[in-house]
Amino acid sequence: MRATFHNIVYLLRGVKVFALVGKSGTGKSFRAKLIAQKYGIEYIIDDGLLIHESKILAGKSAKKEQAFLGAIRTALFDEYEHRVEVRDCLKKLKFKRILIIGTSEKMVKKIAKTLELPAPTKIIQIEDIATTEEINKAIHSRNTEGKHVIPVPAIEIKRNYPHIFYDSIKVFLHRRFSLRKRSKVFEKAVVRPEFSKRGRITISEAAITQMVLHCAEEFDHTIRIDKVTVKNDISGYKLTIKIIVPFGTQLSGNIHTLQQYVIENIQRYTGIIIQEVNIVIDEFSGS
Repeated sequence: MRATFHNIVYLLRGVKVFALVGKSGTGKSFRAKLIAQKYGIEYIIDDGLLIHESKILAGKSAKKEQAFLGAIRTALFDEYEHRVEVRDCLKKLKFKRILIIGTSEKMVKKIAKTLELPAPTKIIQIEDIATTEEINKAIHSRNTEGKHVIPVPAIEIKRNYPHIFYDSIKVFLHRRFSLRKRSKVFEKAVVRPEFSKRGRITISEAAITQMVLHCAEEFDHTIRIDKVTVKNDISGYKLTIKIIVPFGTQLSGNIHTLQQYVIENIQRYTGIIIQEVNIVIDEFSGS
């Protein structure tokens, strides 16, 4: 990854990026403040928002989006004005530690790169800090009730996003997370996004195949797609692309570049998460 000027500045300042990773609905935002307290993290990036202590400093919430794909784009800071707003805010702040929350390691690394932050040096899995029972309970609540947690007090959400506010909860910081003898209480807002009322939106295998064909044609019209296999789970899409290439084609570096081209273009124009793209050379064709 080519380092930007601000990326280098953060590294010279000793900024450390943490990440909390877990599938959607497993309770990451619910536990974000506990992780921040434990590791002395000053700022949190969660679902398109830059949060400091109990205030939203910049960004917009993915939870306000009308569609699931729009929510993903917001969480990834895909819109120019959105990412510039958060980047500019970060540049003005003096901080040493920041936490990025995402559904996969790939997602949090992409967010760090987009915001010109260093790559995460410590990635915490939700399974490391929550029991299987707690995770299953969170998933059940998300799937049946469509409730999401934002790690800021209810008053912040009522002020910024009153139409999606649902309730508030208080979380007691257990002593094992803190050196202080007294327990600390965090308030978190519970919201019900518009997109959660409609159910999850997915893109058909046929539509993704057409996008892959288009990307390959744009990248190199001599490469023919033989077959595209699409697998989808809660963490993203996995693509296997079988290609036919002409004899004598120089493949060194081109396959990796094609992979990145497919990933970046499909994610940019659809907002879905592409977990991986595997390219298989099925055969070589004659001239």
